Amino acid sequence: MPTPLDSNRKPADPLDEAELAACTIGTTPAWGPSVARDLISTLLSSENPFPCTFAVAAAKKRALRYGFVESPHDDGTWGPLVDILRDYLDCYQDLGKDTSLVVFFRPDDEVLSLDDYFQRFWSVLQFLHEKDPEPWPAGVPTDPQELMWEFSFGGTEIFVVCNTPGHVTRHSRNSQGFMITFQPRWVFDGLEADSPRGAKARQVIRNRIRRFDGMEPAPELGNYGEEGNLEWRQYFLADTPEGTVPACPFRAGREHRPPLAADDETPERPR
Repeated sequence: MPTPLDSNRKPADPLDEAELAACTIGTTPAWGPSVARDLISTLLSSENPFPCTFAVAAAKKRALRYGFVESPHDDGTWGPLVDILRDYLDCYQDLGKDTSLVVFFRPDDEVLSLDDYFQRFWSVLQFLHEKDPEPWPAGVPTDPQELMWEFSFGGTEIFVVCNTPGHVTRHSRNSQGFMITFQPRWVFDGLEADSPRGAKARQVIRNRIRRFDGMEPAPELGNYGEEGNLEWRQYFLADTPEGTVPACPFRAGREHRPPLAADDETPERPR
């Protein structure tokens, strides 16, 4: 379990070995420090400000947590991800609203197609769902085509973002290797689209996307619960405004993991 850092201290740049260890859940492979420092350098760049101000704030506060998985292709290496995500969900509220779990997969020598990365991304989420020891949360639809659907694990709704080396035009979704970011929906409380703070944040982020990517924000970027918005379409974006992604392949295992009934009493996970 990573130890908390002093959020008032100005962070070093790049991330040093001790700080990386304190922010990592699980083990750090030999290739890990390079990809983590590459991300931090991107988030803390003053010359080319990263669009997501919340990710930048998390990097500055050292509130990001990291996990490392050996291969995006071999599901035999994905087992540790279950414990990494569970451990993060045990501590994320202690880190404050500016937090995310960033999971790095070992970079490949060859850049694959976006379709390949799309399939790998959803295979990872399907794997997590099938290994989830807790029921799908009550009140959350199991069908991604429904308005209020959100990926869930450990009884927690989580917004998910995928970055890949195959994103070469949409720079905000580019990364050195295959990378998945998990953001519990709790971090968005108070940032609803109809709130002044939420509306302002979206305006700032969209303007920064235009500068960072050199293009308009993806049309799939919407507001949770807003008519016409589907959350899964925001998880993995096309590389150009005109691009499209395949249909969502995620399937909830209703037969072996039914949703909780609204009147069921489930013990709260310890934090």
